Amino acid sequence: MLKFFKLKENKTTVRREVLAGITTFVSMAYIFFLNPQILGQAGIPSQAVFLAAILVAIFGTLFMGLFANVPFALAPGIGMQAYFTYTIVFGFGFSWQQALAIVFLVGLVDIVITLSHGRRAIVKGIPVELKAAIGGGIGMFVTYIGLKNAGFINFLVDGANIKTVNDQAYTGKTTGAIHSLLANGGVTPELTKFNEPAVLLALIGFILLVILVMRRVPGAFLITLVATTLIGIPMGVTNTHIQPGSSVGSAFHQLGGVFGQAFGAQGMGSLFTDWHHASLAIVTIFAMGLTGLFDAIGTLIGIGNQTGIFSQADTKAFEENNGFNSKMDRALVVDTFTTAFAGIAGTSNTTTFIESAAGIAAGARTGLANIVTALGFGLMVIFAPLVSVIPSAATAPLLILVGIMMMGEFKKIAWENLEVAIPAFFTSVFMAFSYSISYGIAAGFIFFIIVKVALGKFKEISPVLLIVSLFFLINFIVLAVM
Repeated sequence: MLKFFKLKENKTTVRREVLAGITTFVSMAYIFFLNPQILGQAGIPSQAVFLAAILVAIFGTLFMGLFANVPFALAPGIGMQAYFTYTIVFGFGFSWQQALAIVFLVGLVDIVITLSHGRRAIVKGIPVELKAAIGGGIGMFVTYIGLKNAGFINFLVDGANIKTVNDQAYTGKTTGAIHSLLANGGVTPELTKFNEPAVLLALIGFILLVILVMRRVPGAFLITLVATTLIGIPMGVTNTHIQPGSSVGSAFHQLGGVFGQAFGAQGMGSLFTDWHHASLAIVTIFAMGLTGLFDAIGTLIGIGNQTGIFSQADTKAFEENNGFNSKMDRALVVDTFTTAFAGIAGTSNTTTFIESAAGIAAGARTGLANIVTALGFGLMVIFAPLVSVIPSAATAPLLILVGIMMMGEFKKIAWENLEVAIPAFFTSVFMAFSYSISYGIAAGFIFFIIVKVALGKFKEISPVLLIVSLFFLINFIVLAVM
């Protein structure tokens, strides 16, 4: 063990790695309850999603520890969970099976890019400010979803602003139940009156979470999730009735009906059957892959360099060499393979979790900590029957604060410079208010090109950016025509 994980070389001990691995597990455990809350809305059985996330997290975290020998844990990312449900399924109209097929293809494309070192061209071709805008924009997107799920925001819809009801043109009258309503920009958001139990519970949970995080309490997210769920019992928000068929055995049975659906007739078999879906799928695969790539590299470099896990030699080898000798190269390989497995298992894209910083701060320096973290993930299986008990009011505060933390990327943007601010603004704002990470990236790239052309700075527009923007434009044309 000492020799395999090179504990002496990394100036650490077995005890320190074990305690740090437990710290990372406690910091990340909340994600397994949040995952079915969001992906369950897309139609995937909640218990299946719960187990799928655990399997993928164990696979990725063990793989990272054994292959790359670094203490970075993996699990389905919150931003990608939101993208999966609210953009791909609700926005673009894909089935959850097709969405899983897209996740697999994202992983596959990222694997090819990573193994062929094409990532170097992509990383260098996208300006730093746009990368930061993408990260901060996802934060806005996640926070906005959290605010809506918490019930903190209501929307006023005047009859004159309604365009369609149940996908039919609105003429001033409607019959039967209303299943969907489309309104124009005349919709006005307003703050809720905080007079409903679920909204009050979400507010209590958010205040508690802020206090715990500011006090740097270990496992603040998990503590808040459990405490808010318990507080919700006397408030009548938490459903304490565990439904029949919610055992661990039934959870595995549900997983059997989801595992591999990405390759079925309702998944990959129907993904490219018409031009409309095909164009959306291609753009989505690229946008998700691009986002995941930046997210992984940003987390690895940001935490790894600050803590000394990655040396300057590792960073230089990642940027310049063609082999896979650096720990950063191997870590990125793990990240891409894990996303491909996520599509097969039945969950959204995975990412290298920023919460790994908690374990690293506690002393983790090698992959041994990941072995301990993965064991903790495995123990989460016994909580499968409780998935339906957690109310959305308990998970919404987590989304809000995670989004706020992600918005820290905005500090890398020179907002006083319009040349930078205009594309960065459209990137981030379009992500949140169009409910689509893809459209945010598209808007940012297109306006970046417009600004550079206006200034005559053609040489600053990379071929990668031009090609990607062209794909986005084609997609918008297809949407307009269809």
